[in-house]
Amino acid sequence: MGVIAHLYRGEIYRSTLWRTRLDTTTNWSVVTLGVALSIAYSSPQASPLPLVLVGILIVFFLMLEARRYRYFNVWRARCRWIELHFMVPMLTEGDLHMEERWQERLAEDYRRPSYHVSMWTAVGRRIRRNYFWILLIQTIAYLGKLIVHPGPLQSPGELLERASIGPFPGWLVLGFGAFYCSSWGAIALWSARSDAERARHRNDPLGMG
Repeated sequence: MGVIAHLYRGEIYRSTLWRTRLDTTTNWSVVTLGVALSIAYSSPQASPLPLVLVGILIVFFLMLEARRYRYFNVWRARCRWIELHFMVPMLTEGDLHMEERWQERLAEDYRRPSYHVSMWTAVGRRIRRNYFWILLIQTIAYLGKLIVHPGPLQSPGELLERASIGPFPGWLVLGFGAFYCSSWGAIALWSARSDAERARHRNDPLGMG
């Protein structure tokens, strides 16, 4: 009993530690986007380019956070597993139900640790939890900059002219932006459907994660 209690405390600590790391990368994304907004909206003549370039940093932070989430999910799943099969039975019945072999699955996870979710599933989950709003603010801020600065937009052609960056025409920049947003949205939707399908058709009652 004492060993399991200390094991649970250790897993809670690791889960909390990695959860803090997830918050750190989200904060980095919010701060960099805030800096880009400040630069782009500092004056009507300021370029909207920082709002485009910050997308590279946001993607980098998203991938880093997804990687951290895969680690976090391992510790979280173990904590939840111990809660369901150790804490709950002890509190309700005073019996660990070892015949259900839950302890073997936990031991196997310690013997051969592995990720419980794929990288793209982790990316989709982080988009749904946090990065959807970050990407939405980036998109709205960029379009708003094109519409209001250096003056109110007069025609669609003027929008394309303002969106052009160096040798790249406006239609290409806006097209790439649409692809950028739709790609992350598609990954988020695929991840949501995959999680729902996984939960609905889970045949292994001893599955973790």
